[in-house]
Amino acid sequence: MPARIVAFSGNTHRPSRTRTLVEAVAAELSRLRPIDLKVYDLVDAGTGIAVAGRSALPLPAARIVEGIESADALIVGSPVYKGSYAGLFKHLIDFVAPEALIGKPVVLTATGGGPRHALVVEHSLRPLFGFFSAQTAPTSVYAGDTEIAEGRIADEIVRARVAQAAAELARLLDAAPGAVAPAALPVAAVAR
Repeated sequence: MPARIVAFSGNTHRPSRTRTLVEAVAAELSRLRPIDLKVYDLVDAGTGIAVAGRSALPLPAARIVEGIESADALIVGSPVYKGSYAGLFKHLIDFVAPEALIGKPVVLTATGGGPRHALVVEHSLRPLFGFFSAQTAPTSVYAGDTEIAEGRIADEIVRARVAQAAAELARLLDAAPGAVAPAALPVAAVAR
């Protein structure tokens, strides 16, 4: 059965470098295993997401939150704004039920204006998903303004990190509760 993957890009416009990055991780993951992919951008939430309670969310935003909660794994990305993830990205994540992300495999990505933004993933996104007790992949992916061009990853190092993050996500999915475990070795083989 294909794993249900939600890729969520915290961008308010399309096309975006952040969407390119989350889609690249998803494409690499799809080479490794069958997936059922849904990709959302923050812009898909529509207007009116500046509400105080989840019950007041407009339907498109509520569907994104529900998709995040029900996915088997997530690929998330945010553009960097003033040294952190986007505020509206965080606002939408605030509506996710914390228990829905416990142990959920997640790949973290971000895009920014240059190398000085590269640690946003480690200093902002990883602690955010740590709060939720999500199982974040060890490899995160950051791309600066010159590393994605014309809707494609133009940097070999970023492409390698995308492949590594996707491989780690595949392993996390295999180890997740409810995953099909490899066949057990016969007792005689273990005793030798």
